Amino acid sequence: MSMMKPVRVIAVTSGKGGVGKTNLSVNMGVALAKMGRRVALLDADMGLANVDILLGLSPKFNLSHVLKGEKTLNEIMLTAPGGLRVIPGASGIQHMSELSTIEQAGVIRAFSEIDKELDVLIVDTAAGISASVVNFARACQEIIVVVCDEPTSLTDAYAYIKLLNRDYGLNNFHVITNMVQSFQHGQNLFTKLTKVTDRYLDVNLQFVGAIPMDDYLRKSVQKQSPVVDVFPQSKAALAFKNLARRVDQWPVRTRSGGYLEFFVERMIQYASEEDVA
Repeated sequence: MSMMKPVRVIAVTSGKGGVGKTNLSVNMGVALAKMGRRVALLDADMGLANVDILLGLSPKFNLSHVLKGEKTLNEIMLTAPGGLRVIPGASGIQHMSELSTIEQAGVIRAFSEIDKELDVLIVDTAAGISASVVNFARACQEIIVVVCDEPTSLTDAYAYIKLLNRDYGLNNFHVITNMVQSFQHGQNLFTKLTKVTDRYLDVNLQFVGAIPMDDYLRKSVQKQSPVVDVFPQSKAALAFKNLARRVDQWPVRTRSGGYLEFFVERMIQYASEEDVA
């Protein structure tokens, strides 16, 4: 039996903050875990790491301890409600390019050791289009862009997609509309975005779903618990479960690059290119 197995690596991103990206990452992850998938969520928002807050977790250690060789990934991972595993982020990951070759090899090995235990890795990136956000997205196999009904959300999402397409040759993006009044409202938002991308860019956008406005979502944030866990029959929870089912049907890439160590190798390579540039 091969020691390595493909892991679906998904970046959840947005052009701007305040669109509910982290909440979406958390609930999609928990919904996938409840389906029996082995899921880890990497909190890659280094400035405002908040996955742990949404889940009521208090991490003692984070990725910087792995980078320094003080802890293994398994030792820093926390288990959240529903069986979702969380890898707490740290500003250290922004300095991946500064790691020595031995340290880089250690980080790659750390990730490749957990790929036998995972089906999905969700990477919750920071908002905006900084170099580290772009590097995370490029290293992942699938990119989900979260938008909501605000002009700045759509223009920033467009700018983000344009950057990844024109500068890095990425063509395929999944789009989720969040905090919408209805499915039709979400569909209309997606159409607005594709009108612009179809005209100016050579990209393929896929509409993955719409998450409705829901008071229960706000209540779940106050409870520091995922809505799919505490209010499983709420409109938002049902939409997240539906989203998880759709994501679960995406083909897993088995070609080289479908393994976690390739994800980390690409992360380091892109960070190093950024330093040279």
